[in-house]
Amino acid sequence: MAQKSNFEEIYTFLNEKFSDETEYLQAVHEVLEDIVPIYNANEVYKAFDIVKRICMPERIIYFTVSWMNSEGNVEINQGWRVQHNSAMGPYKGGLRFHHTVNLSVLKFLAFEQCFKNALTGLPMGGGKGGSDFNPKGRSDRDIMLFCQAFMRELQRHIGANTDVPAGDINVGAREIGYLYGEYRRLNNRFEGVLTGKGLEFGGSYVRTEATGFGLVYFLEAVCKQKNTEIEGKTITVSGAGNVALHAALKAVEKGGKVISLSNSRGLLHAAEGFTDKALKWAIDNHANRENVLTDMADKNMGEWVSDKKPWHLKCDIALPCATQNELLEDDAKALLDNGCKMVLEGANMPCTNKAQTLFLDAKIVYVPGKASNAGGVALSGLEMSQNAMFNQRKANVLDDQLYAIMESIHQRCVDEGKSVGDENHYIDYMKGANIAAFRRLADAMVAQGV
Repeated sequence: MAQKSNFEEIYTFLNEKFSDETEYLQAVHEVLEDIVPIYNANEVYKAFDIVKRICMPERIIYFTVSWMNSEGNVEINQGWRVQHNSAMGPYKGGLRFHHTVNLSVLKFLAFEQCFKNALTGLPMGGGKGGSDFNPKGRSDRDIMLFCQAFMRELQRHIGANTDVPAGDINVGAREIGYLYGEYRRLNNRFEGVLTGKGLEFGGSYVRTEATGFGLVYFLEAVCKQKNTEIEGKTITVSGAGNVALHAALKAVEKGGKVISLSNSRGLLHAAEGFTDKALKWAIDNHANRENVLTDMADKNMGEWVSDKKPWHLKCDIALPCATQNELLEDDAKALLDNGCKMVLEGANMPCTNKAQTLFLDAKIVYVPGKASNAGGVALSGLEMSQNAMFNQRKANVLDDQLYAIMESIHQRCVDEGKSVGDENHYIDYMKGANIAAFRRLADAMVAQGV
């Protein structure tokens, strides 16, 4: 019987333990393919069994959230915090409130977060958390009551130098405010224990825009690498939240023609491209609208198409900014058939493994979210440093710092993703991101012992 390779041995070990956690195993498989050769070439990494240790969370906290809603009825939700790796700093990663939240999703997000945070160069570990509570359609008071109950359980496990959560899907400035208020009341401390806070109580300028803006700054670096520019390119964007809207806005400011936004119900298509005025209206109004895209269609800002995704549209660049596994194999084929040359992820793992394989085999530019959407957590790291010094930097200073961080992440990916002897100078950004982050994490873990 042939001996298993290290890849097979490690993946089999994880698959046997976590066979029902499909999202987590998908994320791990994607990274293992690139990092196991680096691991095998380093005897110290092997002696410390670094790969298995990086794949396994250091701690998973589960709790029940029992709370009384504004009508006096008791509701019960589940809550988690996955504290994955703290070798490079306090656990750092968002909280997600959504009915689809489960342990597999949070473990995949926490695992990805470790690599993303390592790429920023800032002292942050990786974590993720959330609840199956869905704030959609709930009153503001019910959301406040749930956030307070959630924090009563979470607060004993976090701290400014231990674990610093942020927002994620359905956890924005309002929810962070309620969570932070309860933490402060319970602990009698004003400290940087959450990021994404309001500007009035320790928040940072540019945080709301950071993930979307950072995505386009990375795109700009890719274009420079390819001796081209964003101006004049046709760009499809999926999603209709903060990331999608701010990415679309920044792309338009750079001269790109953004022709789509989308949500789970359909697509808004602007054949001539969205104006910055239309996108700014959506940014100002999307949080308070049941479907901001149909509202935009009513204002003649685009054509609404039910039950469609944007990947069938002819484009030069695709920016998937909605959610995990939204871009399927058939979507990837459609993009390639229509001449798409660049795909940069604005969401976490929005492309399935089969879609990724098609992009990589076609040798177009494909950038994983751990690199291209790291702008949000980079700004969160800058918010942490501002909180530690009790100051607040100006928006233009933070925007410049964000740009510099995204350029440095791009360079790390290029350095590790170059194909030796390839006369076409192809850059495998997925391989580059995985290896660059792995080296930083592995070296930190080795330095600190078992």
